[in-house]
Amino acid sequence: MGSIRCEQDSSTPHVLLFPFMAKGHTIPLLDFARLLLRRNASVTVVTTPANRPFATESLHNTGASIVDIPFPANVPEIPAGVESTDKLPSMSLFYKFTTATVHMQPHFESVLENLPRVSFMVSDGFLWWTLHSASKFGIQRLVYFGMSAYAEAVSREAVISGIIYGPQPDDESVKLNRFPWIRLSKNDVEPEFRNPDPKSLSFEFNMNVFSSASQSFGMVVNSFYELEPVYIDYVKEQSDHKSYYCVGPLCLAEDQRNQLSVESRKPTWMGWLDKKQEVLYVAFGSQAEISSEQLKEIAIGLEESVVEFMWVIRKKEWELPQGFEERVEKRGIIVREWVDQREILRHEAVKGFLSHCGWNSVLEGICAGVPILAWPMMAEQHLNAKMVEEEIKVGLRVDKYHGSVRGLVKREGVMKMVKELMEGEKGREARKKVTQLAETARKAVAEDGSSWRALDSMLVEACKKTESSGDRSNGV
Repeated sequence: MGSIRCEQDSSTPHVLLFPFMAKGHTIPLLDFARLLLRRNASVTVVTTPANRPFATESLHNTGASIVDIPFPANVPEIPAGVESTDKLPSMSLFYKFTTATVHMQPHFESVLENLPRVSFMVSDGFLWWTLHSASKFGIQRLVYFGMSAYAEAVSREAVISGIIYGPQPDDESVKLNRFPWIRLSKNDVEPEFRNPDPKSLSFEFNMNVFSSASQSFGMVVNSFYELEPVYIDYVKEQSDHKSYYCVGPLCLAEDQRNQLSVESRKPTWMGWLDKKQEVLYVAFGSQAEISSEQLKEIAIGLEESVVEFMWVIRKKEWELPQGFEERVEKRGIIVREWVDQREILRHEAVKGFLSHCGWNSVLEGICAGVPILAWPMMAEQHLNAKMVEEEIKVGLRVDKYHGSVRGLVKREGVMKMVKELMEGEKGREARKKVTQLAETARKAVAEDGSSWRALDSMLVEACKKTESSGDRSNGV
């Protein structure tokens, strides 16, 4: 395995990573840290005090350095000590939380001032203000958004085509000009993008994010070229810069360092899985907000499907129907603790994944060769669900309610699609396709694969760009 060196002083690159304060944003960049370390780069990860233990545990026994800077105190409506979006009382506070991060800038710049020479930084796109800090210190900034090229390309084309702001009803699908095989409705896009209010906090935040991304050197993308070549080429063509590095799936960077310790302290749910043969894994992420009525429909749909299932519930306030756990105890288990999702998906008994279709979960399902039953909840998940079902065909989608992609899904729809994924012909076809894609993903990250080569290019080009920008004031 070769090392990349910066031309000017023949030193190995020093890369600074700054994840956004949410598990779904942090985990991929910690995986990315491992990739960089394997190329003999040095890595510094910036986080906050409450998030530091998670980063420290993840990068245990690696050469990564972790520094923390304080999260702003006394943010209106944000409880003291909350430094991650999965701890927010409600996702309605998301924009207040993200906007408050700008007050971390002076502390971040103090870190930059005292670090050894930084070759380039990779910042989460939500931390838009890091562009100003990078420019101040003469450091090239690459952006990480944690979404697919498909979602970005389809969103761009929807805006260009006028679909998002068109006169049609919210659930009427319209053909995209550039991608005529795709039909999109307004309800496939989040409300703040369909009806933007220039005076709102969300509008200001999104404008800052898009503007800083367009002014940055490039983008680090958790995908691989073979998965979505048409959309990767489109985004490169449409972007203000051509530096678009698909270096994923980043989940494949995870090593098996804890395998022995996990075996010696096997959790209850893993012992349960070991006794099963065909299990549906159910998880909707750490941020989804699901009504009590919808939870009841999910529970009864799973009960009536008569399939074996493991349902991970991460919100304490979610209440299941009375007697549900007792009725399904022989074939279903409810887990209310933090689990290793990748380990579950890799288990030979897991044959299906009922998911909210966050991009991390989609990639983890693909890499494990497990077909997906898509149930999108928020953000770009509706676009990910379309990709899963229509584009790469590695899964199915829960039945729409009265033709709408949003709203209550009844128990009959849950039961029907769960049985189709686990036992039906469409499920078998999706399983065959996802098995093939899993092998393609492994080849992409292997030596001389497409993602391997993209990482090589990124290291060389970003270092060269920083060196050509002249003298800087950070470090030695």
